[in-house]
Amino acid sequence: MPSHLHYWGGSSRTWHQTIDALPQRYRTIAIDHRGWGESEPGNGNYGIADLAADAEGVIESMGIQQYVLIGHSMGGKVAQLMASRRPQGLVGLVLVAPASPCASPIPLDQRQFIAAAYASRESILAACDQVLTARALSPAIKEQVVEDSLRGSPDAKFAWPMKTILEDITKDVARIRVPTLVIAGEFDQIDPVDTLKAQLLSRIHCATMCTLPGVGHLSPLEAPTEIAREIEQFIGHL
Repeated sequence: MPSHLHYWGGSSRTWHQTIDALPQRYRTIAIDHRGWGESEPGNGNYGIADLAADAEGVIESMGIQQYVLIGHSMGGKVAQLMASRRPQGLVGLVLVAPASPCASPIPLDQRQFIAAAYASRESILAACDQVLTARALSPAIKEQVVEDSLRGSPDAKFAWPMKTILEDITKDVARIRVPTLVIAGEFDQIDPVDTLKAQLLSRIHCATMCTLPGVGHLSPLEAPTEIAREIEQFIGHL
């Protein structure tokens, strides 16, 4: 059973196209992180451990016995921490354009600029076109990106670039022991291929990587069918 975690600015809807492209024999779930999508802001804490606890609670409450954990960007960093705890039932890990386990080196002024990226429709579209994507999104999917980003709670929008991105979970990641697939975008400006190789792939002894040609950071929206194919192949070898 694939369980999906979304990026900063997204929601469970980010995964709908990928889920639709997966074989129907898979039971899939997609989770809204606190402050995003249908989820409540919670207690105002947005650390990696807080987001991981939320996702772990959903999986436990649903009585899921065996699953593959899939995380994109921020959700990828959350998935790394979850997998490092070696939870019962986890059989595989897929990290899609995942955030690095290292503390971000981005200077404060740049992080303040990023924190304002989802302040308006115009700023979201600019971030989407200039930074987040390499392939053009359909008008409907681009509108989804705008809606999801605007809908996020103020605390959730602020927390990732100003606090959570600074967390270092490199020691935790070294404890991951399940088969792991890292899916990178060739033209990802947020989490580039070389960065993922140096900061993530080198720390997970059971990890392999594939690179999607011509794809940027929002790969679940840019290349959902290709990601679904990689996930299916990965699960088939577990």
